[in-house]
Amino acid sequence: MEKGDTIAAIATGMTDSGIGIVRISGSGAVDVGNRIFRSPSGKRILSRAQSHKLCYGFAVEQDNGFEIDEVMAVVMKAPRSFTGEDTVELQCHGGVFVMRKILEAALKGGARLAEPGEFTKRAFLNGRMDLSRAEAVMDVIGAQNDRALGYSLGQLRGRLSGKVEELRGRILYETAFIESALDDPEHYDLDGYGEELSGKLDGVLRDLRKLIDTADNGKLIKEGIKTVILGKPNVGKSSLLNCLLGEERAIVTDVAGTTRDVLEESLRLGDICLNIVDTAGIRDTEDTVEKIGVERALKYAREADLIVYVTDASMELDENDREIVSVIRDKSTIVLLNKSDLETVVTEDGIKALFLEATGDLGDYFSVDSSGKNKFAVLHTSAKESAGMEELEQTVKEMFFHGEIDSSNELVITNMRHKEALEEACEALMLVQESIEDGMPEDFYSIDLMNAYRALGRIIGEEVDDDLVEEIFSKFCMGK
Repeated sequence: MEKGDTIAAIATGMTDSGIGIVRISGSGAVDVGNRIFRSPSGKRILSRAQSHKLCYGFAVEQDNGFEIDEVMAVVMKAPRSFTGEDTVELQCHGGVFVMRKILEAALKGGARLAEPGEFTKRAFLNGRMDLSRAEAVMDVIGAQNDRALGYSLGQLRGRLSGKVEELRGRILYETAFIESALDDPEHYDLDGYGEELSGKLDGVLRDLRKLIDTADNGKLIKEGIKTVILGKPNVGKSSLLNCLLGEERAIVTDVAGTTRDVLEESLRLGDICLNIVDTAGIRDTEDTVEKIGVERALKYAREADLIVYVTDASMELDENDREIVSVIRDKSTIVLLNKSDLETVVTEDGIKALFLEATGDLGDYFSVDSSGKNKFAVLHTSAKESAGMEELEQTVKEMFFHGEIDSSNELVITNMRHKEALEEACEALMLVQESIEDGMPEDFYSIDLMNAYRALGRIIGEEVDDDLVEEIFSKFCMGK
């Protein structure tokens, strides 16, 4: 970012809507705005407009004064703006053509087109927000459910950065004490300090681990659960998808192999977002196109968080079912005994026997994982009659969230970059405790304490390089 550089972009969605906003920011923002805005009497008034007060008038082309649209303009003087710079926003009618015309006028008036995320990047570089709060901006925009929105808003308000600053402060205090004692041993006594420090670090580590433990749930709530529907042809996979979506999204026929490619959809089950992939039926086939669909289905299954394995409970299990089970080994799996409205021949015991035969070990399924969550369930459903859908929703919640999703008022880690930094800080503090147990000199403590301090600093942007900053903001949308 060059000093004095003035940028402009459309800050609202690029689709026809009631209102659109063109944002201009930088040292020349007011000058640019003054060139393309006129009052109803034709005067240029933005240069003397009161900050944060709306002005009524017209957006015009600089060269000929041609009126583009009737608008409201607001000047926000630095540092009391989103970016911390002088900012002008023109609120116009939300037609895409109109917004582009006003943007073109701003660019001709001396601004340049903003890069993706550049407004938020400037807010970060100008000290208006730390990096974790800047990242929360896009999380708020991309939130798919109430919980994700609640967590993102909490981070945007500084809940995470506040906690990180508190933990860094505790670490820095101990580092400063050690350095002071080493420089001035006459006034600072380090006798017994190692045991005292270890006790204090226990508290810091508890706080760090509590945050880390929220990360998996936070990621699932933010990004959704990668869910793949697997099964043989004609067992009701597409009917299940249509039932969950509440619309006829997938083609359903009595002809086996109707679904020949993957079909991706997102849906909400309460506070949970499922990113669902409906796949081609798994079977041996000579059809080239269908065979490609089967291969893709198996590929998606290997990358899934959750497998919904659909069987036709009115038909006997066969070799194709054994192949499916062998592929989904170790995955969280919900087996649906579908078509339960018909006379059934497949039972829960039969499913367990199938898994035992295909894998040789039921331990991976019929126990809980390291976090205490169940990885396996068998449900009776009828997609045709929409039976068992509520039980399916509850089972997903129990499988991934112990049946309850934490309150959005709780601090939850939703960003894997933050989780990695927290884990690195934990490892550094554990090295300090190992040094204490081994009777190492106190200056060894300082090295790892500062490593933990710096790792936490990466979360809020105090210990990051320019490349990482560029990468983070390049993922933002244009105009934000």
